[in-house]
Amino acid sequence: MTDSSLISGIAAPLGIANLDTDQIMPKQFLRGIDKSGLDQGVLWDLRHDKRGQILADFVLNMPEYADTKILLAGPNFGCGSSREHAVWGLQQFGIQAVIASSFGEIFYSNAMNNGLLALILPQKDVDKMMHQSSDNSIPLKIEINIRTLEIHSSNITLSFNMSDRHQRMFLEGLDMIGASLKFKEDITAFSHRHWAQQPWVRDVAARTKLNLILPSL
Repeated sequence: MTDSSLISGIAAPLGIANLDTDQIMPKQFLRGIDKSGLDQGVLWDLRHDKRGQILADFVLNMPEYADTKILLAGPNFGCGSSREHAVWGLQQFGIQAVIASSFGEIFYSNAMNNGLLALILPQKDVDKMMHQSSDNSIPLKIEINIRTLEIHSSNITLSFNMSDRHQRMFLEGLDMIGASLKFKEDITAFSHRHWAQQPWVRDVAARTKLNLILPSL
């Protein structure tokens, strides 16, 4: 059984500042009507040349980083547009966590609400792991413990913070919808009280539509 409190795996250094959501998930990959196949578009312009050929020297194209689970990213990762596809694509690509000193605000919310850990550390700590990754002859492996709020590598132990709400969501394997449904009974009880006190607002859209249709019949 998978331990939902741990994210463990290879960490790839991607120290590009202000890497925006259009670079993470280019617009030409947003044409589908579902989430499938988004992994193909992840960081397309960084992973490919102008002819669409794989760039062998890009970190995520290197064989030793084929099983990357964690990105060590530059500051302001995920800035730009609000496209949630950037998060979905990274997850389909196999990324479970992104570590950076700062994130685009909307990307951060999208990531945490979808189960992609966006972990904020001081830049000096991100740099320390970047250097450790670059100095090793083999890729750096990192373990993130969401229960104890600690990061461990071969010779680094760091602490991090996250909100109680997000910590519970990750430990329980819930996205925002799942977390909201835990309060389904409370939500239903509130709605019944609300409609009882103000019955004229219940199903107002459906009743308005019906009133518009009936005169024409």
